[in-house]
Amino acid sequence: MSSNTTTQGQEQQFHTQPHPAKSNDPRDLEPPQLGGGLNTNPELQAFHTPGPYIPNPTMLQSAGQPEGREELRARAAELNK
Repeated sequence: MSSNTTTQGQEQQFHTQPHPAKSNDPRDLEPPQLGGGLNTNPELQAFHTPGPYIPNPTMLQSAGQPEGREELRARAAELNK
């Protein structure tokens, strides 16, 4: 008998199984790492930000006073020529 037949004389059948990945990223196939906590949840990673930027007082003093509307409109008209 040939190598591709079984003992009952029937031909072997092979089937293609679908790949378990939902995307092309190989990290999707890995289970969540132990001890990862909330860091493993991508929806919660948006909250891992450094927070608002608060400049030091010397930088605030060197920035000067904000200009009024008239000065800003005049500057915008000058730049848009």
